[in-house]
Amino acid sequence: MPRSTDRRPPAPRRARGGFADALWVLDGASYGRYKSLVGRWAMDGFDLEIVRGQADPYAPPARVVLHVPATVAGFPADLWRTPVRRRALASFLARRAAEETGDGIRVDAGGQEILDRGSCQVVPPGPTTLDGEPGSVVLRLNVPLPGRGRRIDARAAEHVLCRRLPRLVDRALRHAAVDAEALTRFADTAEDSHALRQALPRLGLVAFVADGAVLPRRSGVDDRPLTGPAALPFRSPEQLRVALDLPHAGRVTGMGVPEGVTLIVGGGFHGKSTLLRALETGIWDNVPGDGRERVVSRPDTVKVRAEDGRRIERVDLHAFVDHLPSGDDTADFRTDNASGSTSQAAAIVESVEAGAKVLLIDEDTAATNLMIRDARMQALVAKDREPLTPFVDLVRSLHRDQGVSTVLVMGGSGDYMEVADRVVMMDAYQPSDVTARAKELAAVPTGRRAEADTYPGTVHRRPDPASVDGSARGRPRIQARGRDGLVFGEETVDLRAVAQLADAPHVVGVGLALEAMVRRGHLDGRRTLTEALDLLDRDLAGGAECLLAVRDEDFALPRRFEVAAALNRLRTLSVAR
Repeated sequence: MPRSTDRRPPAPRRARGGFADALWVLDGASYGRYKSLVGRWAMDGFDLEIVRGQADPYAPPARVVLHVPATVAGFPADLWRTPVRRRALASFLARRAAEETGDGIRVDAGGQEILDRGSCQVVPPGPTTLDGEPGSVVLRLNVPLPGRGRRIDARAAEHVLCRRLPRLVDRALRHAAVDAEALTRFADTAEDSHALRQALPRLGLVAFVADGAVLPRRSGVDDRPLTGPAALPFRSPEQLRVALDLPHAGRVTGMGVPEGVTLIVGGGFHGKSTLLRALETGIWDNVPGDGRERVVSRPDTVKVRAEDGRRIERVDLHAFVDHLPSGDDTADFRTDNASGSTSQAAAIVESVEAGAKVLLIDEDTAATNLMIRDARMQALVAKDREPLTPFVDLVRSLHRDQGVSTVLVMGGSGDYMEVADRVVMMDAYQPSDVTARAKELAAVPTGRRAEADTYPGTVHRRPDPASVDGSARGRPRIQARGRDGLVFGEETVDLRAVAQLADAPHVVGVGLALEAMVRRGHLDGRRTLTEALDLLDRDLAGGAECLLAVRDEDFALPRRFEVAAALNRLRTLSVAR
């Protein structure tokens, strides 16, 4: 993969007889002397780079990088000829390396998703590679350095760095040592998934769920597929079935979710939210055996929800919220403590501002009073006394005027049948197309009146880069609090409502992307947020190097939408309009 970076690695060093000799010189020295090994060292068949030392035995482990030339790794060109296959190859190798580590040595391999991660890259041969290298496999890992108390234990360190790491290279990073059939299947699966996703716009679809897919997961904390009799394979309704030809799997069939407004209905515990969750994660590729390998959504799909207590900074909410009793200007709305309805309205507007073309909404996590106001409530509370305009009256305009489709899980309000293009019923995890019956029911008047018919255009905001500070006490500070929080400088950003984040390294990727946008001048006070995100997309298209230039950490490459979501929730954010 062509790389761009702000730094060039130093040429490999040789200390007398090599790295082991340099290590033995430090035996018994103060633990902090490990830092003298920072740099790139020539080993037998690969280079060992120590990027960051370890201050003491109780500090975070050292950051170590293994550079294996393509000629040594020996992977066939077919496995790295496209960015998709390179990403898959890197993901496979990271997982293989993680299986070979232990005793505190850690490789970030991820879960069911195949993401571009900082832990492993495949750099193809070519004129753009650094130092004229003929391509390479690069693995980054965290390695605790041994000590006797607070003194360096050279014997133990030599075992870890000079024996275990070369063994790791031999067993995990060479083509001859891995399961070639499993590796090819891994890359083919990712490429088929990518091909499916690329085909959606020309077919007028926002998502695709293959026949035979297994959507239920083992639990809320275990994303592996459910097994046993309850793991019913998905089967598309005939009315929605489409067929596509994939590069490796050949012809596949499944349910196409069309552009427009799609309603997912059904009884409780029959699979409505499970289907929506599959569409939510369909933005990335999944590993073979996941059950959702051929469940894909457009890359610009965003899940939105209500979020009590979040901050909103100068967002135009007047389409959803107007004439507040407080007199606040909802066309230029700000608050440090949003309600459920205003937070969901902000999430919709912010997602459209960031470029989303598909919204996913589940009534279980939505603000009821923003979603619907039925005829009885309209009769009881006059419109001039109700600031909220329900989403049901704007969802059609979002598609007609802004090109934004919506997929909604709805079990409690039949009013959405009137505005839906398609209605899919889930019954025991099996879908059926009930659009015709839903339209018959919707034709019976309820007395409800539409309260709006036009979603206005986006008001673009210009973030102030001085308000996006990733440093604390003069030093960069970007950390994940699990999957739900990002420590960015002095602030902790609450990301619990940002659904499409896979894990903690994905959160770190969001923080590094925010920092990169400031450092590279994408956020300059003049550009709109949309323009800055366009520049970020250009950087991320080149792979992990743009974020590695910020800091060498375990991270997964984020999308613009999660970066924008974090920025919008940053309590120091200031914007101009």
